[in-house]
Amino acid sequence: MGGVTSSIAAKFAFFPPHPPSYTVVAAEVGGVSDPPPAPPRLEIPEVPSKDNVDVLKLRTRRGNEIVAVYVKYHRPTCTMLYSHGNAADLGQMFELFVELSNRLRLNVMGYDYSGYGQSTGKPTECNTYADIDAAYKCLKEQYGVKDEQLILYGQSVGSGPTLDLASRIPELRGVVLHSPILSGLRVLYPVKRTYWFDIYKNIDKVGAVKCPVLVIHGTADEVVDVSHGKQLWELCKVKYEPLWVSGGGHCNLELYPEFIKHLKKFVQTIGKSKATANGSKKDTVESENQGKASKESESGTSGTSELSTEIPEVSRNSLDSRLEKSKKPGKPEKSRMSTDHVDRFRRRKGLVW
Repeated sequence: MGGVTSSIAAKFAFFPPHPPSYTVVAAEVGGVSDPPPAPPRLEIPEVPSKDNVDVLKLRTRRGNEIVAVYVKYHRPTCTMLYSHGNAADLGQMFELFVELSNRLRLNVMGYDYSGYGQSTGKPTECNTYADIDAAYKCLKEQYGVKDEQLILYGQSVGSGPTLDLASRIPELRGVVLHSPILSGLRVLYPVKRTYWFDIYKNIDKVGAVKCPVLVIHGTADEVVDVSHGKQLWELCKVKYEPLWVSGGGHCNLELYPEFIKHLKKFVQTIGKSKATANGSKKDTVESENQGKASKESESGTSGTSELSTEIPEVSRNSLDSRLEKSKKPGKPEKSRMSTDHVDRFRRRKGLVW
């Protein structure tokens, strides 16, 4: 039974888009130079060309070459390392990375797992751990990002590599778990214990994370039940106010206004907590939330409106504006920026996360 269950879990863990949604090419450079030219700048022709976006190829410790994009904000408050969900690649995620960078005023690095997009190798649990380590190493060595400036963001299956890395780094600024899984096997079966052959044992790793953790999950998620997110939140050492999106599914949480508002609040709060010299991280985060609540009651304004003043809405094509144009009353439209574009059969059977 154990071997059969393990093979089933591994088989349904990964669904790289076929064919990939993008290609990587060397940018054309005019003119001739005498000295040996620097390595050519890489581009993804399927997405809009932007001066503030670097396209990278990174070598992992397992010998694969993964593709990553780094979106730079002109005056960033911190940096986010985003691990996307299943059945998506960087071509599909690019718009969201740019949007998050603009709306949250931070740098965003996203990467493709081995075997996804134009990354080489095969998607496996161990490879995804090596993949996120390569992205993390690039942020530290090439861009000078310090641990206390870094937010790890894991969506769905991306919660696996995110929590694996977060459990090994004590000084992170924060972690966001978006529709996370307790473990691979628990998505398929309601098991009550962790078996050795399970994959992405998030339930056993989340307690080792020492920074504030925000959990976001839709209450109507038919792929990964909201109970996964709630149990992970309960196990967090440093809990941040979670967001349970009423009626939200597995693929459309970006369409809800509270999604980006709550992310903004989180980024601002943990930024202030890092600047506080005294007190534990847990006490700091809780006092920040209490302070905001008292200010709101005195002034009669909400924390989100306060936040909107400090973090301007720079993107015209914002998530909220897309929501107003595309979301029908009472029935949210599937997000075009979703990280889990899967067919109806797979979602109904709960085989993709």
